[in-house]
Amino acid sequence: MAELVCPTCRKKVTFRNLAEIPYRPFCSGRCKMVDLGKWLNEEYKVSEPLDDTRNQPPPPQQSDRDDV
Repeated sequence: MAELVCPTCRKKVTFRNLAEIPYRPFCSGRCKMVDLGKWLNEEYKVSEPLDDTRNQPPPPQQSDRDDV
């Protein structure tokens, strides 16, 4: 058996397979909604600005020949 600790209420949930806990990583739908409410009320924030350059394609390569 495995054990999960709910990030909202800190309750320990014991389970045999993941299908037994439909709200994972939360123990219940209530804890899931409490967490969502904290995000929507901006109680949780991303600590660093996102680096937009990571998801951009590389710049096009210059060709050795000149098409003039």
